[in-house]
Amino acid sequence: MPNSTLITVAAEPYAFEFTPATCALLIIDMQRDFLEPGGFGEMLGNDVAKLRRTIAPNQQLLAAWRAKGWKVLHTREGHRPDLSDLPPAKKVRGRSPMTIGDRGPMGRILIRGEAGHDIIPELYPLPTEPVIDKPGKGAFFATDLHAILQNCGIQQLIVTGVTTEVCVNTTVREANDRGYDCLVPADCVGSYFPEFQDLGLRMIRAQGGIFGWVSHSDNLLAALH
Repeated sequence: MPNSTLITVAAEPYAFEFTPATCALLIIDMQRDFLEPGGFGEMLGNDVAKLRRTIAPNQQLLAAWRAKGWKVLHTREGHRPDLSDLPPAKKVRGRSPMTIGDRGPMGRILIRGEAGHDIIPELYPLPTEPVIDKPGKGAFFATDLHAILQNCGIQQLIVTGVTTEVCVNTTVREANDRGYDCLVPADCVGSYFPEFQDLGLRMIRAQGGIFGWVSHSDNLLAALH
């Protein structure tokens, strides 16, 4: 399939069209601290199984995207070891007994370089795939993501990962403000809270696609093949 081919994907609120040369797969925060037992997400009382259901569809989509040789990027939320990029309000919010920077079962929580901060083995980046380390919820805040996308001629994004209502939604909104078209495959994003999963996706596709498009990985894979 030539990189200039126009691909149409069944989606809501209407079909999403993209050309491979100008579209990238952006996988948000599929980190051990969020998806694995013993990580920060579970320590906060969440059921990580609700996020782990996204692993298999992400694996299928990532394999298909890689097989085409198209652009893939990954993000990780986390902070510098000295916590100089961690706002005090973020550290104390939630009043949890364990907070960012404290030592957990997989090292210091959400600290760059620690085991828990890294991406799960099932979706581990290739050396050629940029990894964006972000200190906030959105992937564009205080990162070089926008510069990388511009340098690569990217205008559209397939956005997957966790969590739907927080980092995925924030990134899609940031991307929209910067002129990128975003498609979110619903089965490739996840939330600890089912109601937030539904509402987060509805917000993206509302009002004629105010922030982007929502589809399913089956539709995307069918269009690729």
